[in-house]
Order: sequence, then structure tokens, then C-alpha cells
Amino acid sequence: MPTDAALAVTQLSPPPALPQRPALFLDMDGVLAPITGTPEGVGPDDRRSRVLRGLLERLGGRVAVVSGRTIAEIDRICEGVVPCVAGIHGLERRGADGQVRRLAPHPAMGRVHEALIDFARDRPGVLIEDKGLGVTLHYRQAPDQAAAARELARGLAESHGLTLQPGDMVQELKTPGADKGRALSAFMDEAPFKGAVPVMTGDDLTDEFAFAAAAGLGGFGVLVGPPRETAAGYGLTGPEAVMDWLETLAERP
Repeated sequence: MPTDAALAVTQLSPPPALPQRPALFLDMDGVLAPITGTPEGVGPDDRRSRVLRGLLERLGGRVAVVSGRTIAEIDRICEGVVPCVAGIHGLERRGADGQVRRLAPHPAMGRVHEALIDFARDRPGVLIEDKGLGVTLHYRQAPDQAAAARELARGLAESHGLTLQPGDMVQELKTPGADKGRALSAFMDEAPFKGAVPVMTGDDLTDEFAFAAAAGLGGFGVLVGPPRETAAGYGLTGPEAVMDWLETLAERP
């Protein structure tokens, strides 16, 4: 993840007009959808689906959702509109050919899942999300458990050789070998993205990998939410602003 001291914590300007032949990469929670108390709280939305269809048509299919959710969850929320999807931070990825590529799960995932279930058992509001290739500890509804959750996740990651992916009131332990930046780069090596200019829109620390990858390929990132140290060059205030922006792009001739 970028740690360049030159990265400034400033208010970012809204994104400019898209470059010639752009490729648009979009995170889900906090970007295409508001963050809710539970993962199941996000569902299909008519406006979102309509805008995504318009973008796919306008950009010749060069739209992908790159999320920490599973592909199945992304398809549920987006009503299967977007063919190209990277789930679990790139541990599973579906290209334009429809083929899904998945890494093998780390052998310790089952034991880690059990340890997190034990942790949540006597802590109301702590939720465990099993993704197979990773498991997420949610404590948005139990903020008093944040320190204990972080300590447990760090210990499990170190003892089992897993990748720890901190997020907004979540700790995700996942199989090593992928991140959103590598997922974006893999898409950019394939049709219809190859030769395009990548634009990544995300809100969380997990999106910094993709912001950096987009910039390295001649594109840029759009940070959604409050200002912070980031590799993104532009910003939007929240999911509603994202949808307004995307709707304008989809309708622009």
C-alpha cells in the first residue's frame, strides 16, 4: 500500500471528464452502495442497475466492479448487470469471457473462522462473514470491541500466515496472493480493457492498491468520502455523489 510521505491529506477536487477510451473500475460498499450495519443490508437498486447498464454501453463494456464482497454478492446487489467482476479483493475474478478464476483457499481458513466465531459468541453486534477464501470480522455495531478485534485479527494473521486487510470497522483475514491493484492490472491485460486508461473509484484502504495501479497505468483514482492520505487524485463526497457522477457519464454523448 502506498506510504509516500508526499501524499497529502487535502480536500480533493471532483474528477474531471473521462480521458479518451477510459476503463472504469468501481468498489461496491461506500461507493456504489452506502455502508450499512450488516453486509445483508445492501440490496439491488433500480437506479444503480440502470446507470451501470448505461456505462457498459457507453464504454464498450469497459466497466468492472472490484470489491471485497464475493462475486455472488456483487451479482446479487448489481442484479448481474456487470460481467467483469473481482471479488474478495481479487482472490476470485470473472473476465469478459465469463470464466471465473479463483485462488485456492489457505488451509488455515477453517481454523481462523472457528476462532472468530468463538470471539463473536459473547459479543453482541460482532458479526462474522465467511467468504471461503477469507473471513471478515465486522464490529460496526459493537465499536467498543474495536481494539480487541484488531488485536485478535493481527494475532491470527501472524500465526497462520494470512493477509490482514483492515477496513472501516472491519478486519478481514484472507488467503494471500491478491489485492485490488493486482485485480485491476489483470483486467487491463485483457479485452475489452487492454489499451484503455483506468479510472478507479473507491473509499477504503483496500482501494489504495487499485488507486496506485491505475496511476501507474496512466489513469487516476477517485476517493469517495472524507479526505485522508491517498494515492487518488480526485474525490467525491459519498455514494450519492458517485451515482450522480456516473449517471452524468452514462448519459453523456
